[in-house]
Amino acid sequence: MLEVSIIGRMCSRLLSAFCSLLFAVCLSAADKPLQIYFVDVEGGQATLFVTPAGQSLLVDTGWPYNAYRDANRIVAAAKMAKIKKIDYVLITHYHDDHVGGAAQLVAKIPVGTFIDHGPDRETSNAANHLYSDYQKASASAEHITGAPGQHLPLKDVDAMIVSGDGKSIDQPLGGAGQPNAACNGVPQKETDPSENARSLGFVMTFGQFKVVDLGDLTWNKELELMCPNNKLGQTSLLIVSHHGSDLSSSPALVHALRPKVAIIDNGAKKGGSASAWDVVKSSPGLQDIWQLHFADAAGAEHNAQDPFIANVNEADTGRYLKVTAYSDGTFEVFNPRNKFTRKY
Repeated sequence: MLEVSIIGRMCSRLLSAFCSLLFAVCLSAADKPLQIYFVDVEGGQATLFVTPAGQSLLVDTGWPYNAYRDANRIVAAAKMAKIKKIDYVLITHYHDDHVGGAAQLVAKIPVGTFIDHGPDRETSNAANHLYSDYQKASASAEHITGAPGQHLPLKDVDAMIVSGDGKSIDQPLGGAGQPNAACNGVPQKETDPSENARSLGFVMTFGQFKVVDLGDLTWNKELELMCPNNKLGQTSLLIVSHHGSDLSSSPALVHALRPKVAIIDNGAKKGGSASAWDVVKSSPGLQDIWQLHFADAAGAEHNAQDPFIANVNEADTGRYLKVTAYSDGTFEVFNPRNKFTRKY
């Protein structure tokens, strides 16, 4: 009987230790954040998402040429995130500041899968050349043609495509779909026939945290998503469309999303228009705007304060912004230029 009792106590201790270890592992996994690196590609886009599971999604690849400048900056962000491969590269649309860097990127770091909206709809010689270069760069990787309503194959987050190839989701996201009062008085603009209007946009949720990235989606296509009913709901973080150009960022979109924070991936002389900045700044509930660059043409009154800007002059400094988000909805933005962090 004594031996049975000893064995029983040993089993009980082992079970308790195993349960404690399992709990610690689960707790550790639950505490892992979503990381987002806003890579400076001088007015284009290259945004690196790294999920709590360690999967990576790069949205766009920056510009071509420039001696691998943008590819090197993306690789530097990947190194900071401790990843050696980019699992998915999502191309919002086929303009050179978004897809032009694809060839240089794949020469610098392995890419698992490219995601795009299908063939380029622009037919100029320059567009054909750019699309041909992209096809060659992506030929050795897997390929997904994204469409509205489709979920990206990422663990620990839910990322749904909401626009692509000129179409948008038919049904609202969960919890969305209410009438949008911000549509009142917002006119249509001239139809945009370019690739911008075909941008592959998505909404990513991680617990209570939510981020919206619509690429360069233009004004009328924004209205299709938001009017008369808001199909996207509200968001924690808005990646301001089209680098803060006034061709996008309608009040119907921005004011209905009610972002806590907006980040503009503008350049010193590209994007960051005064009128778009005013729309974002006046959004209900907005706490801060962050920018990759000080927008020279907009003037100080249409730029964020110094601590919230990654690059404050035209020098090609290449500084990034980083968002660290948690499933309880809290997040923080870090500016490495001045080591400034703000929590939300």
